[in-house]
Amino acid sequence: MTLIHATAVVHSGADIDPTVQIGPYAVIGERVKIGPGTVIGAHVVIDGDTEIGANNRIFPGASIGLEPQDLKYTGAPSRVRIGDNNLIREYVTINRATGEGEETVIGNHNLLMAYVHVAHNCVLENGIVIANGVSLAGHVHIESRATIGGMLGVHQFVRIGRLAMVGGMSRVDRDVPPYMLVEGHPARVRSLNRVGLQRAGLAQGEEGQALKQAFRVLYRSGLTLNQALEKLQPLTDQYETLRHLHQFLVEAQQPGRRGPTPGTNAEDSD
Repeated sequence: MTLIHATAVVHSGADIDPTVQIGPYAVIGERVKIGPGTVIGAHVVIDGDTEIGANNRIFPGASIGLEPQDLKYTGAPSRVRIGDNNLIREYVTINRATGEGEETVIGNHNLLMAYVHVAHNCVLENGIVIANGVSLAGHVHIESRATIGGMLGVHQFVRIGRLAMVGGMSRVDRDVPPYMLVEGHPARVRSLNRVGLQRAGLAQGEEGQALKQAFRVLYRSGLTLNQALEKLQPLTDQYETLRHLHQFLVEAQQPGRRGPTPGTNAEDSD
């Protein structure tokens, strides 16, 4: 029994593993490479220089690897690279990069729910959940195990940190620090992402207490960001999570960056 539906259009130059399943009316372009165990749903379009790894499920209507929606794009050869074990739901769009030799990259074990848009030059690491109707502008970078709520937009060049949580319908126009929960219009840091930290085994113990201390110093002490970072410096030698948070916030202030998402004046619920 063939694994490619009779109505699918698969270019003879495409590199398709024999175990790949391709549904009705799907279109697969010449330079596409798809790894073992991946399932392509009905009416999916995959084109351009696109490489998709193993055991992904791509649901009906998704569009991957087409030209970026970028007026700067002049036809330069660029790529989409997708890892393994991703769920890409209905009508997700993933555009290839803008510049010659550049990539749009999606790692492993990510869930992109229906109608998510991943623009040119985005980088998504691993274990990320993005809810329905989220639009990522160009050059957005999302670190591993972040969770993005539904129906929101992320400004171009924004970075969202590891294990961060972004509440639905927020306006995300600055870098979102790791381990934090942000929401609002515009988004503001509200608290630690306690649920995410608990699931990652980081909510308890000395490291969990150090993250709570870091949150209070950063967002409840009245210090400037640079003063808070200086005060937190000793903790960075003890805990990798604090080192990552500290470095992220330092980099967010560099020229060309969007700057970090600020906090609020609310009292810490702890």
